[in-house]
Amino acid sequence: MATLVVIDYESEVKAEEVRLALLKMQKEYLIDLADAVVVVRDDKGKVRLRQLYNLTAAGAVTGGFWGALIGLLFLNPLFGMAVGAAAGAISGALRDVGINDSFMKELGETLKPGTAALCVLIRQMTPDKVIAEIQQFGGTLIKTNLCNENEAKLREALASVQQSAGPATSPSQA
Repeated sequence: MATLVVIDYESEVKAEEVRLALLKMQKEYLIDLADAVVVVRDDKGKVRLRQLYNLTAAGAVTGGFWGALIGLLFLNPLFGMAVGAAAGAISGALRDVGINDSFMKELGETLKPGTAALCVLIRQMTPDKVIAEIQQFGGTLIKTNLCNENEAKLREALASVQQSAGPATSPSQA
């Protein structure tokens, strides 16, 4: 069973930094990601999804290849490639892998304008090393399907950064 974790960040840049750190950990075999999407709510309130995989482009390339191959059989490879690319792009755009897009758009509506959330679908991970790595970025846990014990550990790790960074004291307060 995959684990869903959604963490709120104060900016899109911070969420992208965490996603890049997770991708780096994936190369080190510390985590196996099924999907990692940055949900951004801009200052005007518009919600955008920054997907990890561009299925439309992948579908167009695959469809173009198969269309050209079939077009060669019927002596019209350019027409076959064009039709195949269009069909592939449409099928790629309609396909949804990983986290449900409508769920992420609804979640994005709840974010404060100018903030972002990182939605991660994890197949498998080494929890202690992954949590230690993402702890440095802070953030607020919004949603997860982790067990209560692991959820508490993650909340505590994310909150420890916010507490240590806390508000600066002015000389008049000291």
